[in-house]
Amino acid sequence: MIPDRIYLKTNLEHFNRKNKTDLPIVTGILIYNDVEVLDVTGPFEVFSMVRLNEEHRFDEHSPFKVILISENLNPVLAMGRLQLTPNVDFDNCPKLNLLIVPGGKGSRKEVNNSKLINWIAKQSSRAQLTSSVCTGSSLLGKAGLLNNHQATTHWRAFDFLRRSAPNAKIITNVRYTMMEPIFTSAGVASGIDLSLKIVSYYFGTKVGQSTARYMQYPYPKNDLLDDDL
Repeated sequence: MIPDRIYLKTNLEHFNRKNKTDLPIVTGILIYNDVEVLDVTGPFEVFSMVRLNEEHRFDEHSPFKVILISENLNPVLAMGRLQLTPNVDFDNCPKLNLLIVPGGKGSRKEVNNSKLINWIAKQSSRAQLTSSVCTGSSLLGKAGLLNNHQATTHWRAFDFLRRSAPNAKIITNVRYTMMEPIFTSAGVASGIDLSLKIVSYYFGTKVGQSTARYMQYPYPKNDLLDDDL
């Protein structure tokens, strides 16, 4: 577990950081049965691999502290029956700086789970940023977070998003949207793209690009709605 106060050799004043967030940036990824595996593990990999100085990669922690959160502490079976273990449940979730809501087949059931939807709404109101992957945007929509807000989703799920968020400004030809304080991404691997952009949002493009390089993943090119991060 990453300590609440992390040791960094890097001088943070060198970074043009958004909101000057105290470190670590507590990042919660929601999990539930039949969540899409890469919607969870893609962002988890990105945020856990961030280093503010590549020269200290093996001496420092990531500035993001990533936890998995579920309605209860029971093991979660993701799509493909990969078992995930939550770190905390809804009742014991710490205050989050960044909330990530993934999608998957299970989102079509969870969209009717009032406890989960209310929890998303509550946590999002306290977090600096809320981000979704794939059909996770439909859960944000059901929580009332996408009214008059840009959003996208998996290319096969736009009807689901329209039903869940009838007042959203749905954009169908992008991999992600970054309209503060709610960011959304399209399907599956798009969550990696958005996560890298969120790294750049907090710490600048150089850190986002170095994270992508370490992962041997292409840093996403600017999308239609990008702000040159």
